[in-house]
Amino acid sequence: MDTFQQLGLSAAALESLQRAGFEKPTPIQAKAIPPALAGRDVIGCAATGTGKTAAFVLPLLDRLSAGQVHHVLVLAPTRELALQISEQVDRFGSARGARSAVLIGGVGMGGQISELQRRPQIVVATPGRLIDHLDRGTAKVDNVDALVLDEADRMLDMGFKPQLTNILRRLPRKRQTMLFSATMAGEVADFARGSLHDPVRVEVARSGTTATRAEQRVFHVSQAEKSALLIALLKEDADTTLVFTRTKRRADQVARAVERAGETVARLHANRSQNQREAALEGFREGRYRVLVATDIAARGLDVELIGHVVIYDLPHVPADYVHRVGRTARAAASGRASSFVSPEEAPLLRDIEKLTRTPLPKAEVPRHSEVFKQAMAARAQHPPQPQRHHHHKPKHGGGGGGHKPKRHGHGGGSGGGGHGHASSGGGGSGATVFSGGPRRRR
Repeated sequence: MDTFQQLGLSAAALESLQRAGFEKPTPIQAKAIPPALAGRDVIGCAATGTGKTAAFVLPLLDRLSAGQVHHVLVLAPTRELALQISEQVDRFGSARGARSAVLIGGVGMGGQISELQRRPQIVVATPGRLIDHLDRGTAKVDNVDALVLDEADRMLDMGFKPQLTNILRRLPRKRQTMLFSATMAGEVADFARGSLHDPVRVEVARSGTTATRAEQRVFHVSQAEKSALLIALLKEDADTTLVFTRTKRRADQVARAVERAGETVARLHANRSQNQREAALEGFREGRYRVLVATDIAARGLDVELIGHVVIYDLPHVPADYVHRVGRTARAAASGRASSFVSPEEAPLLRDIEKLTRTPLPKAEVPRHSEVFKQAMAARAQHPPQPQRHHHHKPKHGGGGGGHKPKRHGHGGGSGGGGHGHASSGGGGSGATVFSGGPRRRR
């Protein structure tokens, strides 16, 4: 379908889309919105960055307005993705009086309890923080009649299955359920079969397919050469660059090397406070930082337009995570590059990725003869990183158009932190949802 008008959305939804500047639906939106509006369970499989959030937010807002559902729960794997979803709920729902709350870790419980007592219609939560509220009795989910599991594969990869099972056990059996995922196989498929009733499956890209507009390449290097290669690639252009590392310690080391090379850089990983994480993301979005070095906490939910270059400094242990990392560039109608640094000990991980994507990744030449590379190697000798251990078992985890050019950036110096917490969203309205287990606050 070429227009949102053809999808059956309400006049209020179409007006909100027009205000937001959305001209036509993405493929996942065109396929998922009609069955979602009809109240069907939906399994949506599409690569990251294809508009999955609006594919469930828009129909659920219409169903709320029509009184067809009353209590919506959206579960997401990371704080960043939960906040991104909340922003879209506000974007399309605030003018319609939709009330929402966000339940995420890293911020205090008090503000979230206050928001729950305002009886929001939509709650967006990470599984662990929702369980905290359920155990405290400050939230309940026994009246939820619409559930969304966003980035379900990532939630399972992160070890959230026990929490998801706990939450699902408390939900009414009669409900609408939508599950969205960039990959659909193995544990995700099994989970979907046990959680959805007669779902409509919509798939706009084969499971394991990477973003089609991303130019992918592999550099075969030693561990000692990775930082020099990164700096040499940064000096070739001015594209905004997202760098993925395997560990928090590695992210800090890489960020220091990039900063010494004169680039503006921020870090994003689990040891950073919520304020620091939000400040890093905001600074990267606004262009204050050209480079963001992150662990996989940013592989989902990082809503930054026109990232020109994704560097996979360390290959992921889970092959599907490669798909998510590449998906951070070439989002929507943009184009971009994805460069993977592969050391000899990471060769088995590369084979697993190529098996998943069903295609060999093209090899690129390491610029060892460039002056920038040589200077970076010399600088590394002066500032050697502390030894990094490498394990190749699966780690344990906690709780449409085309042709946009990627964002380019000027050069400077410094690395970042600061920001503010987020616990809620807006507006009044009727038909309130009781997500709170405590008394309603008097006004």
